[in-house]
Amino acid sequence: MIDFEKELSAILKTDPLGLLETKPKASSVLSADERLIASFEEINLFMREHGREPVASRDITERRLYSRLQGLKKSPEKAAALFEIDVFNLLADVKIPAPKEIKTIDDVLEEDALGLLGDDGRDAFHPNDIFTLKNIPKSKDTPEHIANRKPCEAFEQFEPLFKQNQVRLASKTKTIKPFTSEGQITKDAFFILQGMMVYVANVGKWEKKNFGNRDRRLYCIFENGTESNMLLRSLASALWKDEYSAQIVDANQMELYKNSEEITKEDEATGAIYVLRSLSQDPKIRKIKDLYKIGFSGQAVEERIQNAEKDPTYLMADVRRVTEFQTYNLNPHKLEGLLHTFFAESCLNLDVFDGAGKRHTPREWFVVPLHIIEIAIELLINGEIVNYRYDKQRQEILGK
Repeated sequence: MIDFEKELSAILKTDPLGLLETKPKASSVLSADERLIASFEEINLFMREHGREPVASRDITERRLYSRLQGLKKSPEKAAALFEIDVFNLLADVKIPAPKEIKTIDDVLEEDALGLLGDDGRDAFHPNDIFTLKNIPKSKDTPEHIANRKPCEAFEQFEPLFKQNQVRLASKTKTIKPFTSEGQITKDAFFILQGMMVYVANVGKWEKKNFGNRDRRLYCIFENGTESNMLLRSLASALWKDEYSAQIVDANQMELYKNSEEITKEDEATGAIYVLRSLSQDPKIRKIKDLYKIGFSGQAVEERIQNAEKDPTYLMADVRRVTEFQTYNLNPHKLEGLLHTFFAESCLNLDVFDGAGKRHTPREWFVVPLHIIEIAIELLINGEIVNYRYDKQRQEILGK
């Protein structure tokens, strides 16, 4: 009878070429744990430089770190994983539940949160059965900037660029500039999108898309080791949607950007686009979330809204100014009309009655999140709004 154990031992001893020796393939892509540690080290670096926690300031970098820290404080699992590098005890107040000690089979069954070990004799089509699909959309409509991402096989060529930018941001030879125009998307540009760096490695030619609109393909590399050939306006839409998005630029170029954005004597002030929130006590108005009035005024907004409680345009109630944008060299009526057309599907459909009992249907109130309105106004001012549309269901601005 063959002694298999002895034979196998002999084979292993007589492997002069080392054919049986295997080594795990090294990957240049950071694991989830490594990315978590790297993201927290940025917060530690901020603490060392400033001696305090990041706050929700106007500085986009600090605001991004603040949001990240708040998210970590709400995640006991991540807080536990960062315990050893939390040198400033930023996560000390996070309550980390003690793991339940498993001693018996009953303990295992009790911890079966997904019910994978249970068998209560239910019908295979029971609504709670894991094989019964529910809440699944009939058609998949995934935004392109998410759908087309895939692992980047040549990431080792780009990884040094991301590390270089991290170092230069820390040393302040690089800084960040808010994203305000799709004209910023050019070859070799770096952006921060959802807390992750994005490198525009290549830009294709302009092509005609639906309804005669023009767009161009990009080759984008993401800091997490993925790539995408998204359209330029898909990237722009994603950057518009993320209120903390920004472009990474040389610090010594910021003065050039500031000078290009300054108002000169030749610029003619035409008024302001304003956004108002209703202070109405009417229950049917108060229950509407994200209800805002978008208008244009050639005079001070405070003067315009003095008698709002008597004006059906303002829903017969006081209003509060949320924000306003000064406009220069722009046609006021055209601006207002473009914005109202852009959000037409979300226009409030509600009747109000004035002091004489006459019915009115105001058409300048829209049910749209504030940050979406601010993005649309930026697109309007820089002339790019014609390339985008508002999706009421997703509550997103998308490229046409």
